Amino acid sequence: MASRREGLVIAGVCARAFAESAARAGYACWAVDAFGDLDLKALIPAIGLRRDLGWRYSATAAARVARHIGATDVAYVGNFENHPAAVRRLAAGARLLGNAPAVLARARAAQALAAAVAGAGERVPTTLPPARVAAADPAREWLCKPARGGGGTGVRTWTPGSAVASGELVQERARGVLGSLVFLADGARARLLGLSHQLAGEAELGGRGFRYCGSIYPLEPPPEHVPWLEERARALADAVTAAFGLRGVNGLDFVLRGDELLVLELNPRFPASAELMERATGLSIFAAHAAACLGELPGRIPAPGRGSWGKAILYARAEHVMGDTRAWLDRPDVRDVPFPGERIAAGSPICTLFARGASTAECRARLLAAARDIEQELHVDAGPTPS
Repeated sequence: MASRREGLVIAGVCARAFAESAARAGYACWAVDAFGDLDLKALIPAIGLRRDLGWRYSATAAARVARHIGATDVAYVGNFENHPAAVRRLAAGARLLGNAPAVLARARAAQALAAAVAGAGERVPTTLPPARVAAADPAREWLCKPARGGGGTGVRTWTPGSAVASGELVQERARGVLGSLVFLADGARARLLGLSHQLAGEAELGGRGFRYCGSIYPLEPPPEHVPWLEERARALADAVTAAFGLRGVNGLDFVLRGDELLVLELNPRFPASAELMERATGLSIFAAHAAACLGELPGRIPAPGRGSWGKAILYARAEHVMGDTRAWLDRPDVRDVPFPGERIAAGSPICTLFARGASTAECRARLLAAARDIEQELHVDAGPTPS
C-alpha cells in the first residue's frame, strides 16, 4: 500500500473510477478530468476542466493542469492513449505509472496490433486505411471509425464507395458477443484479470450507434466457448504485452463469433470494466497496476464471488438541467454524479449506475431498471432513443 505522503495525479476524460481505486489503496490522489463530478470532488481534490476552468477538454489541457499540481507520480485514463505527446508532458519530472509515449504510439497502430494478434493465432477484422478503401468487398458489412478513437464514439456503418476522412479507417463489421479482456503487464509478461461483456448502443440507456454503455462481469459466453476462451485470452494478453512492452492494467476489446475471437482494439490504459473486477474480487486494481508498472505481477488473482456485477452509463436523451443530486452521494449504486443545476447536453452522460445479479441477464435487467428509476426521478421520457 502506498504511503499517504506520496502524491499522485490521475488525468483523462473521466478519472473517477481509477482515482477511487487509488484512494482506496491509500494514495494521496488528485484528479484532473473533463467533468469534476460531485462524487469525485467529495472523495479527493479534483479539477474539472470545464466546470472549474471553463476549458474545453483535451489531453493536452489536462496534462498542462496536472503538471502544475507537482505530484511525484502520474497516471492516466482514456483518452490519453491517443496522445503520446500529452503523456510525455504529463510525465515530465514525475514517475509515470502507465505505458510510455513510445509504447502508445506502437500499440495504437492498427497494422502493428494485427501482427501482434496474429502471433497468438487470432486475427483482427480486415482493417483498411483511407488509401486502401477501394479494396473493400461490397458483399461484406463495414464500419468507419476514428483511427484514434475510443468508447465507440464516432463509429458508423460504412458503404463501399463512401468518403473516408484522413483520420479514419474502415473495418469489417464483426457480429457476435461483444467483450473485453483486462490484464496486467510488467513489460514482458501478462496476467489475465478477467473477461466481461460489453454493452454498446443500448437505447434503454439513451445510447446511440456503437457508443459504449457499460459492462457486465464476468463474461458468460455460450457453453461451447468455455473450454478454450480463457486460454486464448491469456495467449492474447501475453502476445500484445511482448509485442509492445506493455505495463500496468490494459484491455483488449473483442467479438466472439463461432470459434473465432476477433480483436477490435487494444486499450493500453485503465479499461472501463476494470472497476467491476475490483468490486467482484476485492483486488485493488490501482495497487496492482502500480506494482505491475514497476515489474511485479500478482501471484494469484482472487476469484470473483458468485453472480454478475454490472455498470451502465445513462445518457441524456435531450438537454436536461439537473435538480438536487446531493442525495445520490449516499447511493452505492450511483457514481459520476453531476452537480445540482448542471446542464447536461443531449447525448452526454448523466451518471453511471451499478447493479449485481445472479446472472448476466438479471444484472442487465437491474441496470436498466435503475436507469428507468433515475429518468423517472428526473422526469425524463424514457422512450427509445433514435439511432
